Amino acid sequence: MNSIDNLLAPYARFGVDLTLQRVIYLLEKLGKPQNTVPIIHVAGTNGKGSVCAFLSTILVTAGYRTGRYISPHLVDWCERISINNLPIKPEDLQEAIQVVQTVIEPHCMPTQFEVLTCAMWWYFAQQQIDIAVIETGLGGRLDATNVCELPLVAVITSISRDHWQRLGDSLAQIAMEKAGIIKANCPVVIGKLPEVARSVILNRAQSLHCPITEVTTPLPDHYVISLPGAHQRLNAAIAVATIQQLRGWHITEGHIYQGIASTQWQGRLEWTTYRGRQILLDGAHNVAGAETLRQYLDQTFPGQYLTWIIGILSTKDYRGILQTLVRAGDYLFPVEVPGHQSTSPQELVAALSVPVQTEICTNLGASLDRALTLDYPIVVCGSLYLLGEFKRESDRNFRHSF
Repeated sequence: MNSIDNLLAPYARFGVDLTLQRVIYLLEKLGKPQNTVPIIHVAGTNGKGSVCAFLSTILVTAGYRTGRYISPHLVDWCERISINNLPIKPEDLQEAIQVVQTVIEPHCMPTQFEVLTCAMWWYFAQQQIDIAVIETGLGGRLDATNVCELPLVAVITSISRDHWQRLGDSLAQIAMEKAGIIKANCPVVIGKLPEVARSVILNRAQSLHCPITEVTTPLPDHYVISLPGAHQRLNAAIAVATIQQLRGWHITEGHIYQGIASTQWQGRLEWTTYRGRQILLDGAHNVAGAETLRQYLDQTFPGQYLTWIIGILSTKDYRGILQTLVRAGDYLFPVEVPGHQSTSPQELVAALSVPVQTEICTNLGASLDRALTLDYPIVVCGSLYLLGEFKRESDRNFRHSF
């Protein structure tokens, strides 16, 4: 464990506890730094990370000192907090966490995410950024990021069934939780939502007298987008509509074009090289994400068998994800997601509904070694945490090659 791991480890035992009292208490003792930072607040089941990436890159291109807060990270905690698309330095993150620790009291012990979120607010205030793009961690209404009285814009990218154990088992309940980021008179931008979720969001926005922009059409083809996948054109369109809601900010069409074209985002239809082979990485941690990945693969490799390396958390709909992704004749290496509550490889195999060749190896590295011996395209997916482990494995492999 590094120093940041050591600082955050004591708070991991408090798990996920959706309430705002602790984070508000800590921020008050830190001088309410969240009130000094203009923000765009982004919630959604899928697409929110990509939309945040588009937004922050457009704002940086326009010359604004732009903070961004995301979760989870793939490899390093520093990925979560960035300014102008550059991750926070480890020593700066360590200092920010230590500042938060000075105001923690035994009767009000925060969760790990709350500590990191408070550190983010303090750091952005210290850095005097112009604007921050803030992604919710889980839901919205009781998420630790939901402490600003008036965001510049509230964005809800998509809604599907995920985290139902905490947010509710229906799309309406999940939508109500995500709608909690909407504040009175705040412009609201929403993506293409199921009608039952859409009505919840619209009712909330209308009751608070919020201007509403619905985005259901992808960005036109004359925009160049560096991120692969047809779904990214809709995410980009959501980002552009959000930028257009900012009043008094100097952002030109040229800034938007350049920002969209230069946006980078790890772990979402990301092609990478491992031992000379191209491998596709994608989170695909819920059924909606799996449907997007499957659509991309059908377009990229029509009619071809695929090699899958899949690890899925036990809190996810692993049966639905597998049924969406895997086709008869494919080759599957089921793996555990290291360090997290994971569906076992045996459970993944048992959940298959089509005839598939399967092989259970000892770990991700061994699965990769075997996958490289096959001629099928290789896809690693099922959890962003698994992608982080792949990147660490790739880095170790790279170092050992010298």
